[in-house]
Amino acid sequence: MNRRDQFMHVPRKSGTERASSERIGDFEEYKERFSEAEASTQASRCMDCGTPFCHVGETYGQVKIGCPVYNLIPEWNLLVEQGNFQEALVRLQQTNNFPEFTGRVCPAPCEGSCTLSINEPAVSIKHIERTIIDIGFEKGWVQPRIPTVRSQYRIAIVGSGPAGLAAADQLNQAGHQVTVFEREDQIGGLLTYGIPAMKLSKDVVARRVRLLETEGILFKTGVTIGLDVSLDQLKADYEAVILCVGATEPRKLLDVPTSGVGYAMDYLTSVTRQLLTGQPVQDQHEMKGKDVLVIGGGDTGADCVATALRQGCRSVVQFGKHEMPGTVRATDNMWPDTPNLYTLDYGYEEALAQFGRDPREYLIAIERYTTSETGQLTGVWTVHNEKIRHPDGRIEFQAIPGTEKYFPVDTMLIAIGFSGVEQDVLRHLAVETHNGKIKTTSYATNQEGVFAAGDARRGQSLIVWAIREGREVAEAVEHHLRALQQTG
Repeated sequence: MNRRDQFMHVPRKSGTERASSERIGDFEEYKERFSEAEASTQASRCMDCGTPFCHVGETYGQVKIGCPVYNLIPEWNLLVEQGNFQEALVRLQQTNNFPEFTGRVCPAPCEGSCTLSINEPAVSIKHIERTIIDIGFEKGWVQPRIPTVRSQYRIAIVGSGPAGLAAADQLNQAGHQVTVFEREDQIGGLLTYGIPAMKLSKDVVARRVRLLETEGILFKTGVTIGLDVSLDQLKADYEAVILCVGATEPRKLLDVPTSGVGYAMDYLTSVTRQLLTGQPVQDQHEMKGKDVLVIGGGDTGADCVATALRQGCRSVVQFGKHEMPGTVRATDNMWPDTPNLYTLDYGYEEALAQFGRDPREYLIAIERYTTSETGQLTGVWTVHNEKIRHPDGRIEFQAIPGTEKYFPVDTMLIAIGFSGVEQDVLRHLAVETHNGKIKTTSYATNQEGVFAAGDARRGQSLIVWAIREGREVAEAVEHHLRALQQTG
């Protein structure tokens, strides 16, 4: 190969998926990595742009461009095309602490900013990335990197999601003594309990955690800050504390029935906990034989659809307030911004195969609920809306007469996002906040030696942004430690 016009001759492929009818019977990963030959062929589609936007990693207003961790995408694409996967792995690990996570669950803003995607399907960057790291583990190239020199500085990290783990990895490699505190019984945060196993195998998460432990990071599970140990105690015991506690306070719906309504993250956590520990799910999280309604059109809602299918639900539908995306970019969503296009995610493909229809309903609103005598949800009456854009920029939704429809519902899962850090968590931290998030200046909170990163600082976001935040907060802590050294 090594021709720069391969994109004109090689069609895009994005990895082999197990058949929908097969995969809804288990919680195994639904997608396979490329073979080495497939990865090399797909990497050959990279144009090696003079100005590659795929790794820009910046946000301008509402426009998001490229990879937030600045992956060296054209470089490792060329190496993969040449069959040099080991050197490609070296390039990949220079910028991304956990490519086995992003290669599976990142929505790939890099592909939306691929120059080829202006008028052709983008390079399969995400799946090439996954293939590089998977081959690296399979061939034994990923080995523990144990620091040979240790400093006297101790850092406590609260929360073991991608931001906390990335910060821990960076600071440990710098030779500091790092301890990660996690309130759950497993390390990984939302990587473990928030993302379903069919998207990200928990064995993949555990493999990385074992590697980090071997490299010297100490993990302590079942520790809740404010209950088991105070922030003041951590400040006394460690030279720096990093708060990576996430932003999992769910947005609420008002005036909902008292029974039959729950939150998406509670549901996904419960099902994953059953997979990992055998602990039975609560009755409200068992969807076998039930009519399920998911409120919210994002990735978490899609995960609820896929999970309910695997539990054997009788039906599943997902409501969104936004209009159905088109198959081409809208004029206000031009390249290199992340595209908002109609696609069939894995859960929607499975629902289509199971029930013969895409489960999503667009521009729909609930007018009223129906309940049993005991207050149990039994269904919803809905109406479809028209989205009206006014000349002054205002957007208005108006009900369309004659579109009323009834949906039987046993369980409604709310997946409309998160408003910030959990209120119970904030009460124990005593740090300054803003709009539900921890307020920082260059990652430092208003408390000396205490930092924050990830969703807790920036709000609900992507795993790749969490990794970038973890890397950057580690740099801020390094500056803090150097200052301590100069004054000590």
